[in-house]
Amino acid sequence: MIIEIKLFAVARQLADAETVSLEVPAGASLAEVRTALADRVPELADLAAQVRFAVNAAYADDATPIREGDEVAMIPPVSGG
Repeated sequence: MIIEIKLFAVARQLADAETVSLEVPAGASLAEVRTALADRVPELADLAAQVRFAVNAAYADDATPIREGDEVAMIPPVSGG
């Protein structure tokens, strides 16, 4: 299946894109999506290993299965004051 990962802040800058499309097996876990993202966009490999991801607007862990049509976002660290 094809999924689209939304990128924000530094991830968007590193990838030079707002989104990245990936082909992953149906029912792939978020961990598999992290690996596929790092393979597709090597500039994001280090960041993808460290940041949180959200699936359908809720933080998700690596065991979360991804389904076709899910909204997946790479959430960068938040800082400021």
